[in-house]
Amino acid sequence: MYGAGVAVIFVLVGLLNAWPIIGALGGRQLRGLYGLRFEDPNLLTLMQHRAVLLGLIGLFLIAAAFRRELQPAGFVLGFASMLSFAVFARLQDEPSRFVSKVAMADIAGSALLLVALALYWLKA
Repeated sequence: MYGAGVAVIFVLVGLLNAWPIIGALGGRQLRGLYGLRFEDPNLLTLMQHRAVLLGLIGLFLIAAAFRRELQPAGFVLGFASMLSFAVFARLQDEPSRFVSKVAMADIAGSALLLVALALYWLKA
């Protein structure tokens, strides 16, 4: 039971982290995610690269759902990715509603990952 719960959470959190991969397709998709125009081609490149990296983190978390030996690294990557964004968003004076929504999703994902961590240690 514990292993299945951890796996389900890793898949859910992996999907949450992988969702921004659609931003790799271009500025229109990024605008839908973040509510911002990315007219500077350099900024667009940086954000598309960020989308790919988040997609890779998401895929790793999904893989960790099925490979217990990957789960410790999955916990570190998941918490580092989601909590760092939430902290950076919180440090802004007035984050946009899009950024606030992403930060709340990352906090929810981190809470789920915390449950998975507790289940992981119970099974150990």
